[in-house]
Order: sequence, then C-alpha cells, then structure tokens
Amino acid sequence: MVGDVEVDEGTGPEDSVLELVAARRTHAIGLFDRKRGHMDVVNVLASATQLVSAMLTAVGALEQAAADFAEAPRRLQVLEDFVSDLGLLMQQSKQKHAHKMHAPQLERQLQSLGKLMDQLHANITKARRVLKKGKGKKGLARVVWSSVTGDPLMKYVQLIRDDLNWWLELQKLTESVGNVIASTAKSTPSLVRVKSEHGYPVSKKCSYVRELLINDGSHRVVLIVGLSGIGKSCLARQIASDPPGNFVDGAIELSFGRWCSRAACNGSRDEYHKRLVRKICKFLVQIGSMTVNEDVGKDLEDVCYLLQTALVGRSMLILLDDVWEQDIVDRFTNLYDNDCRYLVTTRDEAIYEIAEAEKVEISKDDIKEIGKDILLYHSLLTVEELPPVAYDLLDRCGHHPLTVAVMGKALRKETRVEKWDRAISNLSTYATCAPGPVSYVNEKEVETTLTIFGSFEFSLEAMPENSRRFFMVLAAISWDEPVPEACLESMWSALMQDTLFPLVVSKLVEGSLIIKLEDQSMYHMHDMVSLYLESKTDNAVHTLLFGSFPEYAALVSPWLFIFGKESAKERAEQKIRSLFSLLEFMEIEILLGSTTQALMECKSISEFEASRLRFSKILSPRIAELISVGSTSLIVTVTKSITVIFFQGDYAKLAQSLETAGSVDKLIHVLRGCEDSSTLANVSTVLAKISEHVDATTADEILATIPMDQIAKLLSPENEEWHEIVFTTLASLIKVGKLRAVETMIESGIDKKLLVLLGSGSEISQHHAIIMLKTFCELGAPLQGCMGPGVLTHLPWHARLSLERFVLFDQNVTPSPKPQQSFELILHKILQRDNKDNIEAIQGLLPLAERANDSRVQDLLLGSNMSDGLALLLQRRDIESNQVRSHTAFLVMKLACTGGEPYVHRFLEANIVHELIDMMQCNINDLQDSAYYALHQIIFAKGGSLVLQRFLQAGTIEKLVNLLDRKSSKTKELTMQLLVDIAVVGTKPCIERMLSSQIIEKFVALEKAGGSFSGAVSRYVQGLNMCKNVQSAERSVMKQQILRKVRSAIRGHDLEASLVASVEACISEKGASSSRRKK
Repeated sequence: MVGDVEVDEGTGPEDSVLELVAARRTHAIGLFDRKRGHMDVVNVLASATQLVSAMLTAVGALEQAAADFAEAPRRLQVLEDFVSDLGLLMQQSKQKHAHKMHAPQLERQLQSLGKLMDQLHANITKARRVLKKGKGKKGLARVVWSSVTGDPLMKYVQLIRDDLNWWLELQKLTESVGNVIASTAKSTPSLVRVKSEHGYPVSKKCSYVRELLINDGSHRVVLIVGLSGIGKSCLARQIASDPPGNFVDGAIELSFGRWCSRAACNGSRDEYHKRLVRKICKFLVQIGSMTVNEDVGKDLEDVCYLLQTALVGRSMLILLDDVWEQDIVDRFTNLYDNDCRYLVTTRDEAIYEIAEAEKVEISKDDIKEIGKDILLYHSLLTVEELPPVAYDLLDRCGHHPLTVAVMGKALRKETRVEKWDRAISNLSTYATCAPGPVSYVNEKEVETTLTIFGSFEFSLEAMPENSRRFFMVLAAISWDEPVPEACLESMWSALMQDTLFPLVVSKLVEGSLIIKLEDQSMYHMHDMVSLYLESKTDNAVHTLLFGSFPEYAALVSPWLFIFGKESAKERAEQKIRSLFSLLEFMEIEILLGSTTQALMECKSISEFEASRLRFSKILSPRIAELISVGSTSLIVTVTKSITVIFFQGDYAKLAQSLETAGSVDKLIHVLRGCEDSSTLANVSTVLAKISEHVDATTADEILATIPMDQIAKLLSPENEEWHEIVFTTLASLIKVGKLRAVETMIESGIDKKLLVLLGSGSEISQHHAIIMLKTFCELGAPLQGCMGPGVLTHLPWHARLSLERFVLFDQNVTPSPKPQQSFELILHKILQRDNKDNIEAIQGLLPLAERANDSRVQDLLLGSNMSDGLALLLQRRDIESNQVRSHTAFLVMKLACTGGEPYVHRFLEANIVHELIDMMQCNINDLQDSAYYALHQIIFAKGGSLVLQRFLQAGTIEKLVNLLDRKSSKTKELTMQLLVDIAVVGTKPCIERMLSSQIIEKFVALEKAGGSFSGAVSRYVQGLNMCKNVQSAERSVMKQQILRKVRSAIRGHDLEASLVASVEACISEKGASSSRRKK
C-alpha cells in the first residue's frame, strides 16, 4: 500500500518497482491537485516531499537497471517525468500564492526546490550522455569500457540520490527548527507597542475583556462602547499594553476619530477613502510592512490588499480606537489567514449593531468603581486629605473619568471645603452656559457633553488670561495628528504676549486641555477638547491672521497652511498670497523663514512633499519679481527658501522665469557684493542650479561670476555647516562647465582644500571630497602634481583605495588584453572542480580586472561566460573551497571597482550579488569579510544604482535589516556596515524602505548590547548625512523621524540619556562632523 494506492504483489521485481514508483507519483500528484484550492506553505512542501520521496524509489529502480543499458533509459525517463511534475508544482504554487511570496519561509523553500530541480536536470542530462556513449557496447566491450572509465552512470545515480536525500533532510531540519522556534516564541513576552494611560485604575471590566480575548470560542471583535470621555480608550489601552500571551506578535493601536468618517467628509466617498488610506498606510508602516511611508495616490483596495498580505500568519491584538464607520471594522475582520483579534472602541450606535462581535459597555456603575481613584490621582491628595464634599463633586461629574480628571487637576492639592463647594456650584453654572455640542454628538450624550464642557470652562477660569486666550486660538489647528511644539510657539508669538511660552503651555497640559507626548516635542488633544473648540475655529483664525500685526500673520500663516483645519488652510493660503502681492519686504522675509521652519517639522516625507508642492505653486510665480525689486536681505532669504522648497525638477521653470525678468543679473550683482558666508553659499547654489537650464552665454557668465576663491574658503574643516551646499554648487558647475569649470576650481585651490578635508575633515566631508576628486580625474584634470603616490600614503585607507587607480595608472597607455587562447584556458580552469586550477584562473584574470574599463578587455570579459563561472565558485559550500570563494569575491570587487556598470549589471544577472550576501552570513570570518568588501565596492561602483534598484524590487533591503536579528555578532556587524553603505549611496525609496523595516529599532537593540555595536544609530545618521540622492530638506525630515524612533525604542533603558544625546548631536550635522575624525 502506498498512500491509498495498492500495488499488485504478483508482478516481477523490476515491474513491481516501476509500478510502485508510478503509484507514488500518481498519489503525490493527486495530493497536489486536491490541495490546490487551499494550499499554504505546509501543503506546498507536503506535495513536494511526496514527489521527492517517490523519486528516491525511482532512483533505486534506475540503480537496479544500471547493468542493463536497454532498460536504463526507461528508468531515467521516469525520473525526468518526476522533475517535470516538480516544475509544474512549483510554477502553479507561485501563481496560486503570488500574494504570499513576501513570506521568507515560503520563498526559501521554493528556492531550495528550484535549486534541487536545477541539480537534477544537470545530472540526468549527464546520465543520458553516459548512456549515449555506452550505447552499442555489449558484453566484453562494455566491461572494458567500465573498467577504464569507472561506472559513470552509477556516479550520476549516486549524485541524484544525494541531492534528493539532502533536500528531504533539509525539510525535516527546517520543520524541527520551526517547532523549536514556535515553542520559544510561545513562552516569550509579547512585543508591546501600546502604552497605558497614567492615572486610569484597573477595573473589573479589564479582567472581563481579557478573558474574552483569551477564549477561543468568542468572536474576533470585542466592541467597547460608551459615552464620550467615559474611558473606552483608557480601558482598551490598559489591556493592549499587557496583551494576553496568545498574541505572540504583541499589540498595536490605530486611532481613527471623526476625521475618518463619511460625515466629516460631507458625504464624499472619495475623500473618505483617501483618509482611510492614510490611516491604513500608517498602520502598515507601524508594523514594518509598508515599504514606503507614502499614501498619496494609493487606491483603497490596493492598500487593503497590502494589509491582507501583511497580517498573514500573524497573531496580534489590534486596537481600533474611536471608530466612526462600520466599514472600517469590516475591512479588518474580513482579513483571513491570521490569528489577529480586534479591540474596537466607538461611540457610534450604528457600529453597535455588528453581529459578529462581543459587546462590552462601560456603564455608570463601572465608572463609579474607579471615579474616586481618578480624582485622587489628579488632585494629588491622599484618601485622608480628600474632603467629604469631594463625593458630591464626583456625583455632580457623574463619575465621568474625563470630567473628574479635569476637575481634579483644577483642584490640585486643594483641601479647603469651601473651594470644593464653589467648584461644584461653578461646574453646574458653566454646564448650563456652555456652548451646545455640534450635531454629530448623540442625543444621549448631550447632558454628559455639557458637563464635560463645563469642566473645561471651570479649568480655564482657574488659569491666567493669557493661557485662556492661547487655548482658544488652538481651535485653528487640526488635531487629528500630533502637532509640533514649534507650531504652537509661533501661534503664541502671534498673540504678542510677553510671558514665556513654556509656562503657558504647561498650564494647559496640567489642566488636561492638551497632552504632551512623552520624550517628543509634540502635542495632542482629546477629541472632546477638540469638539469643545470646534465652534471657535473662525474666531481663532481671524485672531491669528487678521487680528494682529502683518509681521505676526506672516509668522503664523505657514504653520496654519500645513497644520491647520481645512478652513484655516484656505484662509492661510489667501493670507500668504496677499502678503506676496503687497511686496512688504520685512513681512515676506518673515513669511519665507517661517515656511522653511514649518516644512522641516513635517512628520513624514509624504507630508513634506505635499506641503512643499503647495508652497512651490504659490512662491514660483513670485520669485522673479521678488528678486528683481527686492532688497539684498530679501533676495538672500528667497535663495535660502529656494534651496528648501525647490527640487531638481523645479529649476528649469525657475531659470526661464528669472531669465525673462532679468533677475539672473540681479543675483549676480548680489553675489559680487556679498561678504557673509550665508549669502555666498545660498546665492551661489541657486545660480549654479539655474546655470544647468540657461543658454551658454548666461551659463558662462555665472561660471565666471561665482568667486571660487571664496568658495574654497568655505571648504575648510571648520566651516562644516556649509560643506554640503558648497559640494552641491560645485557639482552643478562641473555638470555645465565640464573640464573648464574644474580647471577654474583648481586655479582657486579647491583641489588642495579637498585634500585637506581628506586628511582632517569629518567622515561626511571626506566622502564628498572623494567624489569630487574622482570627478576631477575622470574629466582629465591635471591632478598628478598635487595628488601623487606620496600624498596618497598619508590619506585614510578608504580615500586611498578610491583614488589610487587615478594616480598610479597612466590611463593613456592601454595594454593589450591576453591572447584569446590563454583566456579560453583561464575560463576552462574556472569551470573545473579543482581548487588549484580555480585559483590559478582567478590570478590570471586579475591583470585583466585592473583594465576592466578598457573597451577591448570589456568585450573580452563580458563576451564570455566568466560571470556564470564566478557565480558557481561562490556557490560552493565545502570547506576546501573557502580559499577559492575568498579569491572569487576579491576578483568581483576589482571588476566592479574598475569596470563599473557593465560588470555590475552582469553580476546581477548571474545572481553574484545575492551569493555574496549569503556568503556574508556564513560562520567563517575571512569569507564574511571578503563578501562584505566586495558588496561595498559594488554598491559604490558606477553601477551601484542598479544594485539598489534590484534590492528594492526583490525585497533585499528588508532581508538585510532582518539579518540584524541573527545570533552571529559578525553577521550583524557586517550587515550594519552594509546598511550604512546603502544609506550613503541610496535613494529616497531605499532609505524610506529601511526606516519602514524597523532598522532604527533594531539598531537601538544592538546599541543596548554594547561592544562593537555602540554608535550604530549615529553611524547610520552619518551615512544619511553623506547621501547625495536626497534633498537637504528631505534629509532633515528623515533625521527627525529617526530621532523619534530612537526615543521610543530606548525609553526607560539605562542608555536612554546618552543615546538620545549622541543621536541628537549627529542629527545637528555639525555635531556629526566633530564626533569622529579619520586618522
């Protein structure tokens, strides 16, 4: 019996074997067909294992037939049929599970199956050739042939058997390891990402909800319902901060609010979907499953598809807070192939009707249980100090947690009975006079809402006048997301108050009217407080934009343009346009400076890009006029804002408008008369950028005007703050003026300044200096006089490695490539299994690698199968081949460094890059180092962009980030260095991909381990500082995002203060430059 298939025992031995093989093959294919409709990772491998096991029986049949050359072809055909079945299985599995190919386990198993098929194909083909050679040899002739050559057929039969046994053992090992890991994971505490609220006591309801989540028989959704501010979110966060152990992937919170509802979108389906996309994208970024933190232009269905694939196989408690649409809950609960449960808080009665949910209502009896504890916490009183009248206050508040908290803070440390009596009386008065809630409040909530609003009025009454006034203008802000402190500070300044801002904002925080996020300069607001301010929006906008002096309106309008409510944004845009049209120089200077600062406070690249584009549309039509008629001070401010607001693609239109208005001459005039470094750097950069898009005559005039001798002074090591903008200027000028521009720079001593930076500058400046000197050399600049071999010996090793080939080789002398016959011999040796032949072949290729960029050598090397041969050498795993693999990695490094893009392209085709990544993970230090240095040179080579593009397409960046979790310290150390390299040369998508893959959190974990991992985050930030492929403004936003991630990941650890301080120093750029010098 084989599975469900019987074999006739009356047949002969050979026929029995064949029938047994056929039966097993039929059973395996039937198993595959039956499971095709619901196949997962386990089923795919079960079907493949059935086929491979049957193939082992077929190999036994082939071995028995080895003595009979007439029978062997038939047995070999059986094996070929099995390989075809495996191919069909793998192809259909990939098609069936295309949406699950992100799963590393499934990807690895299909890859191993693919390698097995390749090996089987090769050995079966060789076995056929053996049969063909032996065909016709009978009797004594065959015996003589076998005695001379051995039994070649048996050799390949054994190889096939070994391959099949190896694959089966691999699957057993993988399964065993997986079981061990699953057992360990079950006993490991969950990854907690939700914080509980301070001052909210544990109630009986908390234990009840936890039991529902643990119970397998309960629904996937637990719905927490209740009045506004009654503590739904506090209860949910309390549970999610310590989730039940069955949620091995921890807990995470996603807040929606009324903003994400059809009512808030005035019934617009498209706008509602757009907002829901932003929320789901935020969730995907939080769990590290979204590659780019960018929600603009994404379709809701596509994002839900990403959400489905992201949660496959996960067991996570997901807190959906303040949900206003049943559609939101449905979209999450319709996800399949996961063990997630959903904790949903809502005040919307329509959502109460969800049938498939456990409903938990927070009643008045529940809040009576905890009301006293909340009052004690916020009033800072003990039970003994609490006056008896406090119980009357609790009754008047209805024990409502938010109202009790606000009143408790207003009565902080107050023990006098008359004060508490007055508080009760005033609360009733304020509740009666409080403005009625807006229409979306449920009728049942009106009385409670008025009481809450009354508590706000009471809290405000206890504050100074300036605090009350400041609180009211906060109505202009959209509180759907946290707001940066700088925004609030600008609004405070617009009120023309003398009191220090920190004192005023602390009063509002103490009164529970706004919430300061821990360890972040960001503020948030409870939705009930935001609701209270809803009716005050128009007055707040009028006060800020039209009730103060123009210069204060100019200060605050950019902040409202980015962080205000929709109505505030519209009026802020009108004010900005009005300020530009009035051409009041002082107000425009303030406006542009505030715009730059507001953009730098954007929380994400997508938000920055959207705001930048909107500002650009307003500013672009005005720039030419501002430069034409503006003062020198205004022109300098305009150029500063251009460097932040404008990207590379914007300069073409800018150049055309400046030429038409004659503003280029004005910029040149300002540059000729400038004396300070800021004017020199910013005006030079703008002129250099627009020189790429003007006619040759104007470009020549710009090149002749820019004072290279003064630019050279900005490149001194102590002027670190100007280095990046100066290098940008030089790059643009070289792009336009080519060798002529370089010669002008050399005459001004810029080449010597670059050499000084190589010796004593920061790592960032050294990196830029190397790129600039290489550019000089590639354009044929005469640098041998100042950069000879004697100078190179005193430079840091990485600078010497990058520059030596330009100095040590005379590029005008091109040696002829090796004769074709010897090259063919070299290739032949590479393809042999003999390690000595392989090493001799590699050594023979090294002289050609030194001249890999020569056209004749390039045709010779790339026209051969050399790359495939090198890939095979890297694939070897036997210990005897370690030296061969190390030599191969070195040859690959030399070819990439010298030959550039054509060779890198070929390495990608031959899968050499990913073989090097695999080699970097082995347990042999020398091989790991060789693999890393080869990858380093490939990434920094001229074709490095091709590698990064492939990394993005294949998900390699995520895999590299995951290597930081490996046990091997060496693997983690080299991976960390490689990721820093990618940050140096990467594009914006690459860096965003790393950030969304939790790289900073993993670096922080390494920092906690100490040793060689100390400074991991700082090194990454320094790498980002060196990156030339992101704009300065984008880099600033990314670095602030990194800082927030560090603060969140290190909170509460002994290293918190020192790590945050070191990262802040690196983020300041100036601190980064002085942190470590190359010796």
